[in-house]
Amino acid sequence: MLMFKPALAAILLASVTSFPSCGGSQGATTTPSPAAEGSPLAAEAGAGVDSPALRELLETHWDQRMRAAPVWASTMGDHRFDEKIADGSETAILARRKQSHALLERARAMPTAELSKKDQVTLALFVETLHRQKERELCETYRWSVSARGNPVSSANGLADDHKITDLDSAKSLVARYKQVATSIDDSIANLRSGMEQGRVANAESIRRTVALVQGQLDQDLDEWSLLKPLKTISELDDPSAPAVATELRTVVVDSIGPAFTRYHTFLSEELAPAGRTGNKIGAHALPDGLACYDASIAGHINLDKGALEIHELGLREIARINEEMAQLGAKLFGKEDLASTIAHLRGSKELYYSSEAEIVAKAEASLAKAKAAIPEFFGILPKADCVVTKIPAFEAPYTTIAYYKEPHANGEKPGEYYINTYKPETRPRFEMEVLAYHESIPGHHLQIAISQERGDLPLFRRHGGSTAFVEGWALYTERLADEMKMYSGDLDRMGMLSYDAWRASRLVVDTGIHAKGWTRDQAETFMREHTALTEGNIVNEVDRYISWPGQAVAYKIGQLEIFRLRQWAMDELGDTFDIRGFHDAVLSQGAVTLPVLATQIEAWVADVKQR
Repeated sequence: MLMFKPALAAILLASVTSFPSCGGSQGATTTPSPAAEGSPLAAEAGAGVDSPALRELLETHWDQRMRAAPVWASTMGDHRFDEKIADGSETAILARRKQSHALLERARAMPTAELSKKDQVTLALFVETLHRQKERELCETYRWSVSARGNPVSSANGLADDHKITDLDSAKSLVARYKQVATSIDDSIANLRSGMEQGRVANAESIRRTVALVQGQLDQDLDEWSLLKPLKTISELDDPSAPAVATELRTVVVDSIGPAFTRYHTFLSEELAPAGRTGNKIGAHALPDGLACYDASIAGHINLDKGALEIHELGLREIARINEEMAQLGAKLFGKEDLASTIAHLRGSKELYYSSEAEIVAKAEASLAKAKAAIPEFFGILPKADCVVTKIPAFEAPYTTIAYYKEPHANGEKPGEYYINTYKPETRPRFEMEVLAYHESIPGHHLQIAISQERGDLPLFRRHGGSTAFVEGWALYTERLADEMKMYSGDLDRMGMLSYDAWRASRLVVDTGIHAKGWTRDQAETFMREHTALTEGNIVNEVDRYISWPGQAVAYKIGQLEIFRLRQWAMDELGDTFDIRGFHDAVLSQGAVTLPVLATQIEAWVADVKQR
């Protein structure tokens, strides 16, 4: 655990008093180290770093990340591994851990006093990242985690979107990647089998849902598979060899990937499902080293040492506060006497729900356009990358969340994407659509992540990563900020905002209840049913997500509350000189830092404003 000692806090304060504009690298010119030789991103990996030793360390780390995640490397503009996909074998996973441990020891041994103040901040964040990653290894997630949101079938389907075809060579590279999918799926099966031998296995319902997802794809007509979407692009290439490459791609899907999907389905349904955990054993506490794993998972997402019970109690207090707001607004909107009546009305009134996919997409696009027009008044730094609305693929939609965000490709080939779930539109509330858009796109995830990616004066690990509590806390903060920006169409949409705030508060209760207190799935769903206006389908999918991803869900509220705390403190300190644009730029300009580092950034900004 990295402790932020008083001396380091002072260094952090001194190092973040100015925030240069977005654009190209403003750091020292670097020479690629031998470890990262050949990487087109070597200089960017250490951008803005003064120390040659620290630059070399960051270059080595980034090179290892690119080799471990070849598809991501391609989207970053590093095309050395365009014919590869990630190696998920146990041997490769353990080898990567060994590399990471070695880098952590090197980072810890670096003489901090010899570094510039900003380099000390970067080193502290780097050590924290690798340290928390090492702590979470005891969870052995790769041996047991199975969910409809995280599985090799969904990952394979993503290749068609992440690998851009521009010519015949890039088409051939995609075929080469497709040829490795079957091995990747077999590696996943082998890892899950080894987990079963150690008493590590997913919960039965998550397995069942994943089986259903895979079966849904197998039942689809082959020509509807996402994996075959590139055939159209290949057919349009002006090259006489294109038809042969297209035929080869289709053959790989039919003869290799399809049978591998079937093997995965058979393994899950016949071997893994009977061993799946049920009842009050669905949480991390029921796994070997489960409670220690859960503590490490929480700490890894919030970068603070808060215990599960403390978080549980915080959630209960937040739920009580927000539910009171919901009850008051429900009385104003519907004339209801209590929260239960308001929630029943929100769930039971058909006119409050959509009737077509087209309506959902249109509202998502309108909300995004409204946000794009509003942000200049509240933000000085704006991203260059665009954000667009995209529908969640049909095979995934029944089992996943209501929406999610995918960041822009750093190589500029794709914008940020706000993925919206249009499955069963009659179950999608109209009153949630605006708050959902503001969280997932602008001013939420897209604004924060795109700005971070475009900070050319920061090393790459800070531009493309960071604290969950910062990333999700920011997006949740913007849901209420959107009300200040006058972006909600009316009180009904504000009810959606309140319900979403209650949703994130309920996560503090439900996540800790499942993983530390032995709650059942029914207990978790009942709690969310009683305290939020979320639909039944959303509640079921969300609880499944919390079970499969311990600790992540608590980061939202903890991050949001800290950003609001820092904003109120800054307002108290600065009075009439407080500027909301300046505050937001101070928050976003240094990447997704940990909450302790964020506090020092805001303290530094306040001190700088006072001085000026």
